[in-house]
Amino acid sequence: MPLEVLRMDDALIYEDLAEVASYLYKKALTDLPTDVRKAIATSQSKEIDIGKKFLNIMVKSIEVSDDTGSILCQDTGICIFFIKIGTNFPINPLRLIESLRNGIAIATDKYDLRSSIVHPLTRKNLQNNRGEGIPDVHIEYVDGSNELEIRLIPKGSGSENMSFLKMLSPADGLNGIRKFVLESIVEAGPKPCPPTIIGIGLGGTADLCMSLAKKAITRPVGIRHPEKEISDLEEELLKATNSMGIGPQGLGGVTTSFTVHVEYAATHISMNPVAVNIQCWRGERASAAVNLEGIVQYGY
Repeated sequence: MPLEVLRMDDALIYEDLAEVASYLYKKALTDLPTDVRKAIATSQSKEIDIGKKFLNIMVKSIEVSDDTGSILCQDTGICIFFIKIGTNFPINPLRLIESLRNGIAIATDKYDLRSSIVHPLTRKNLQNNRGEGIPDVHIEYVDGSNELEIRLIPKGSGSENMSFLKMLSPADGLNGIRKFVLESIVEAGPKPCPPTIIGIGLGGTADLCMSLAKKAITRPVGIRHPEKEISDLEEELLKATNSMGIGPQGLGGVTTSFTVHVEYAATHISMNPVAVNIQCWRGERASAAVNLEGIVQYGY
């Protein structure tokens, strides 16, 4: 059972947060978000022939995972945390990061998960899904908030390998953005296990742009950006993507992607970075929110 109340004592909270991270890892690998389940069901009603067959297989895999607690895919992924720390929440960010990373190692051992993380040169595997700089942790602060929010996404290599970045010129304009995004989706083809969730980052710097694209895939399926200009672009790119006929598992159909989400940042007058980050059909993610009393609410 997951921890429902954390011990808020400074000597114990980090131990408990490691257990929360451990639970989130297993939850993300076995409990698909409600919005993803709905997207699969909607796609089932649209597909025919081979596309429908593979969506039926996906649904069966979800049912087996729900019944047995087994993970949906053998690729346990590379873990990325997106953290929001309220300025009124008493936490040491450095110790928090270490707790999250410890939690991934705990889950790997506790749930007998495959370790996929290796040194980039020696390829040495520590067998705990940890390594230098991994899990990756992104932190932002929320002024006046009393909460700590932890969001975890595991990225399998099939989807993470299908990441694209281009430093466009401002002269390329909106058409340049469209062209690069759609060319990236064509290049990805069946490799990220479609139907996918596509995250687009616009602006910022090269590293910020890719981080925005990854953050975009954490948004629930179909929740549009609050700015109309951006949400219109999301809808346009989704329609264009699903007109390609790539379909479920790349074998043809009308559903290549469940959704396209865009996040942006301001950028330099002489550049316009664009990034594409793709999540596979499972849309794996899990979250936890902790208040000042230590009460934990789990979600997606």
